[in-house]
Amino acid sequence: MRRLRYRVASSLDGFIAGPNAEADWIIPDPEIDFAAIFKQFDTALIGRRTFDTMVAAGQTKLPGMRMFVFSRSLRQKDFPKVELASEDVAGVVSALKAASGKDIWLFSGGSLFRSLLDAKLVDTVEVAIIPVILGDGLPLLPAPYSPALLKLTAHKIYKSGIVSLEYDLD
Repeated sequence: MRRLRYRVASSLDGFIAGPNAEADWIIPDPEIDFAAIFKQFDTALIGRRTFDTMVAAGQTKLPGMRMFVFSRSLRQKDFPKVELASEDVAGVVSALKAASGKDIWLFSGGSLFRSLLDAKLVDTVEVAIIPVILGDGLPLLPAPYSPALLKLTAHKIYKSGIVSLEYDLD
């Protein structure tokens, strides 16, 4: 079975984007091999607000990945290169996990993460802590939420000060 992995960058104070969805605080690090990371996945799950940010940046696809955007307001004819899902999020994700392929990247904001975490569909949480304090923004996990126990499986500290933490859900 494929794993659903939430890979995300976070500020030290737990925000995955600034108050206006900005991500300019995420520092690039030459030690991080993004090509190798992308090769681990063939499917990406994206929430509507994250997708809106991608559209505004002119990036409506992730090379080599099948993209599922979860939205009740977007229309398929406006975005023919992505697959839109508006109902039964848990059913769509369960079917994707049961299909053959590489791991699935939860490439999205906290709301979709919270929904999939509540449905017990997230297998790993992989957070790159960026050495910045934002003070406000979009939280890693928006309320309301139920506690989830995690088990640390890997960590790495980069010269830039970024700390990568990987957890399995218990």
